Amino acid sequence: MSEYKTLYLSEKDSVAVALSDIPEHASVIVKGETHDIPVTILEPIRFGHKFAVKAIEQGADIIKYGEVIGAAVITIPAGAHVHVHNLEGKRGRGDKNAE
Repeated sequence: MSEYKTLYLSEKDSVAVALSDIPEHASVIVKGETHDIPVTILEPIRFGHKFAVKAIEQGADIIKYGEVIGAAVITIPAGAHVHVHNLEGKRGRGDKNAE
């Protein structure tokens, strides 16, 4: 198994960040605080981009660094690239303010 470095700060996180380019079909071990998470990458992930460490259901919060960064617009399988094509941002949106 190749060693690909990732950034994964909280076990609440649903995504990790690639610290190098990761090719499609690569086997990655995401290092958690209490356990490691094996993930098979489903598509190429570029340096600095996010990938799902577990399946994320459509409409579910996407969590990075322990914070909600958006919601899944479709179901995202583990190992898939997480970016603007499948994530809707929640921060800074005037139409989403709590009443």
